[in-house]
Amino acid sequence: MAEEKHYDVVVIGAGPGGLTAAMYASRANLSVLILDRGIYGGNLNNTATIENYTGFKNVKGPDLAKKMYEGATQFGAQYAYGTVTKLEDQGQTKEVTTDMGDTFIAKAVVIATGSGQRHLNVPGEEEFSGKGVSYCAVCDGAFFKGLHLIVVGGGDSAVEEGMYLTQLASKVTVLVRSNKLRAQPMMQEEAKQNQKMEFIFNTSITEIVGNKVKVTGVKTHNNQTGEDGEMAADGIFIYVGSYPMTKPFQNLGILDDQGWVKTDNLMKTKVPGIFAIGDVRETPLRQIATAVGDGAIAGQQVYQYVSGLK
Repeated sequence: MAEEKHYDVVVIGAGPGGLTAAMYASRANLSVLILDRGIYGGNLNNTATIENYTGFKNVKGPDLAKKMYEGATQFGAQYAYGTVTKLEDQGQTKEVTTDMGDTFIAKAVVIATGSGQRHLNVPGEEEFSGKGVSYCAVCDGAFFKGLHLIVVGGGDSAVEEGMYLTQLASKVTVLVRSNKLRAQPMMQEEAKQNQKMEFIFNTSITEIVGNKVKVTGVKTHNNQTGEDGEMAADGIFIYVGSYPMTKPFQNLGILDDQGWVKTDNLMKTKVPGIFAIGDVRETPLRQIATAVGDGAIAGQQVYQYVSGLK
């Protein structure tokens, strides 16, 4: 049987940002429900070791997720499983529907659904994810000190993260499937002056190869000549785009033309009572620390919003 429950706040997504927002809101004595389609922690559970989060020299992703969950629920916030299929604005209340058929009524909603990295969808990519295949240089670059890395992509993210990796790697090879970069011209010039970076154009990866432990290289295809080849490498960083997980919110008019949630610096969308935090919104950096900061702001703003309702 479908059920309908009422809360002051529903937080959609249990990553670092969502858990932080839930902690702040519940600590302010609001009734809070955290909804997620899986286990708490989000992408933390896919991260072996984190070395760039304040307070920890290093910490395992699942361990940090557990600590954040314990903090988020210590003041009474509840947790429930379910994929949100619809969010409707009904003025002073919001209606959240899940694929389980449940309906939750809230005075405020925090969207913390995050983003996903686009994949190459080639053989070996999933097999070696976390074993040499990465989508975050800031997260994983330190594990490849002095090694040869391949960066896939030709946009701002690929070039910027490639330059970051040159601080750690012995060499960074950027594979671009077209005949030119799409990154900003100034960024391109800076990268081309970097002696540890090289660019190979008109080249796509057809397979990521390795042994039982880690990546050892890639198989390539030249999109201009049709020639196939191989290249040895110790790690593959993929930057072919990311996408926001915002399908259930398309009817609210709060998304930009790329699907990211638009907010102000207080995490407010243009719909009163609906907030967004972390990777799902327009933001220049998608990290644990930034998501937690967003969550703290949203949690406090939610309290002020709910307190102001008549």
